[in-house]
Parts: sequence; C-alpha cells; structure tokens
Amino acid sequence: MDDWIKKNKRGQVRFRGGSHDWLLAAGIAGNCPHFVLDDEDELLAEEERSCYNCRFRRWIDRYSFVCMKR
Repeated sequence: MDDWIKKNKRGQVRFRGGSHDWLLAAGIAGNCPHFVLDDEDELLAEEERSCYNCRFRRWIDRYSFVCMKR
C-alpha cells in the first residue's frame, strides 16, 4: 500500500496527510488517473490539480478524507 494512504475501520482508503498537506495532495493528484476537478465552489487548494480539489474526495472528519476511486 502507498505510504500516503491507510485503510480506516470501514476499509476505505484514507489520506494520511490530513487537511493541510498541500504539497502531498498536489503530488498525488498529479499522478492520479482518476482525478476529476470538483465544482468551483468545492475547491480548496490554490493548485488546481490536488486531491483537495478532486470530485472523488469525501471528508470523513475535519482532519482527513477518503478517496472514493481507490
């Protein structure tokens, strides 16, 4: 398993970088074949291609998100 993800109790893939690792989120999205830009009002990161701006990320708490495509 990649070092930037871990599975939570539900078996969902959770981003280890939390909600403030801007560089890691951009780097991952830059290599992700599933990335789709979310609606404009849902964008968080300045870098357009970022996990934080992806349509498939779902916040599980205020600290991290799960990727619904992985």
